[in-house]
Amino acid sequence: MPRYTPEQLERRNASVWTKVQGILAPIQFLMFLTGVTVTYLYQAHIWIDNFYWITFFVILKTLMLVLIFVTGGFFEKEVFGAFAFAPEFFWEDFGSAIAMVVHISYFILFFLGLDETILIRTALLAYLSYLINAAQFVIRLLLEKHNEKKLKQRQTT
Repeated sequence: MPRYTPEQLERRNASVWTKVQGILAPIQFLMFLTGVTVTYLYQAHIWIDNFYWITFFVILKTLMLVLIFVTGGFFEKEVFGAFAFAPEFFWEDFGSAIAMVVHISYFILFFLGLDETILIRTALLAYLSYLINAAQFVIRLLLEKHNEKKLKQRQTT
């Protein structure tokens, strides 16, 4: 079943927020890859020996997550009429909310003064929560594109 009605599809394709999301998503993915790499290099004692860098990249990743969540809300409002948790985007929003909670929990634990091992595990869990959410978003996007292609083929025959 397609996620978009023809009217919603038209609004999606015309929305500036669709383009913004298309720009921000790969940047967020690069921040994810960089954060995971920095965390690995720190744990392996290769090249990075200051824990500061792990926190720095968790901060960048969290800020990007917030930016994508807010701009995604504008997209959702424009296309579906709800800022968040529109039925058509429920699972993406739910996954983003989980990722947001895990990312923010890093800072709570950091300010509580927990040791590096727990913070590293929390950072990795935050990255994993993002990766799972991104994967389910990409899978749904690919399914949508497939459905749109089939719909166009039916319309031309």
